[in-house]
Formats: sequence, C-alpha cells, structure tokens
Amino acid sequence: MKLAVLAAAAGSAAAFAPASNGTCKSLPSFVHSGRAATSLAAEKSKAIPFLPAPANCEGYVGNVGFDPLSISDYFPVDYLREAELKHGRMCQLAWLGYVAVDLGLRVPGYPEAMSGASSATVHDAAVEFGAMGNIFIWIAIAEMTSWIGVSQMLQGSGREPGDFGFGKQYLAGKTEAQINKVKLQEITHCRAAMLAFAGVVTQSVLYEKGFPYF
Repeated sequence: MKLAVLAAAAGSAAAFAPASNGTCKSLPSFVHSGRAATSLAAEKSKAIPFLPAPANCEGYVGNVGFDPLSISDYFPVDYLREAELKHGRMCQLAWLGYVAVDLGLRVPGYPEAMSGASSATVHDAAVEFGAMGNIFIWIAIAEMTSWIGVSQMLQGSGREPGDFGFGKQYLAGKTEAQINKVKLQEITHCRAAMLAFAGVVTQSVLYEKGFPYF
C-alpha cells in the first residue's frame, strides 16, 4: 500500500506558471526564436531552482515548476493533471476513511469477522473474509467508465482534466480568476492529501497504534 501511494505521488509530479517573452520586430525571426529558446532554457523552476522550468507545464493552474524527472516531456500534461487530481481526490477520501475506521466508525452491515481490524490490518482480514474480489470489481468498473472521458480528452474533445461534471454548478457565474482560484484550492488539497495519506499509513504501521498514531 505504501509503495502504491508513493508511486502515485511521484507519478503526479507536474506543476505550473505562465512565462513572458519579449521580442523586437526589427530583428530577424531566427534571432527571436534563438532568444526565446535561450530564455526558456535559462528559466529555472520555482520549486527546484537548480533545474529548468518544465516548458510543457506552462499555463496550468498550480504550476510551481515541479517536474524533476521531466515526465511532462514524455506524457501529455493533461493526462498527468488527470492523474494528479484523481489520486489527490482518492487520497482525501482515503485519509478520512482510514482515520474514521481507527476511531471506531463502522458502516451498518460491516462484517463481524472484520470489525476488530484496524485500517492497517484490515487487508488480511478482508482477504480471509473474501471481500477483496468484490472491491476489485467495483474499482474495475469505476476505472473503465472514467477512462471513456480521459480517452476523449486525449483525442481533443476539449474536456478539462478531472472534469466529470460534478459540482460545476458552483462555478456558474464566476469569473475566470475566481474559477482558477477554486482549481488552485483543489489541486493544493490534492497534493497535501497524497502526502498526508502516505504519512498516516506509514505512521500507523511503524508505531502500531491507533489515531493519532504515536
């Protein structure tokens, strides 16, 4: 589980900010292009100042130039942002669920055979009870249906990364700046949640204690 969370956090490493570039109309075009290339190459990442800023990430909300492995040079940034939002949303729910279980919360109908397990130990109990196959089926259905929208996006449908139509009514009537602020809030919470979930799992396993895991 820990490896999967850390891999998800690493796979979602793409962040973003517009750059400006001045030109002089009296100079030949090859001079402009040379200057632009030099300027881009000289621009450094905000997050990692000793590395160049990832050019493909420009214009995305939440960009701080964090792409140390240059993943954005090999994969569409829309796909990377989709993955970042997806894993971040999952980790927000996962952190809440992980802590809620360790605080004693159980949903009605929860199997008695698993009721004594903590979040860190419930995997083995679920395997023994036979619940993992059921969980896998529901995850597979969610993955297959969500891929339809992602595939269409990558083919140029105009869909924005992470847009499944939920909650868009709250953006109605807002300016572009207000919408970008909401997007920045979401991506910030997503990134924090991925780190938080990795931390809470690691802490609970290392110390073998319930919340707050020390």
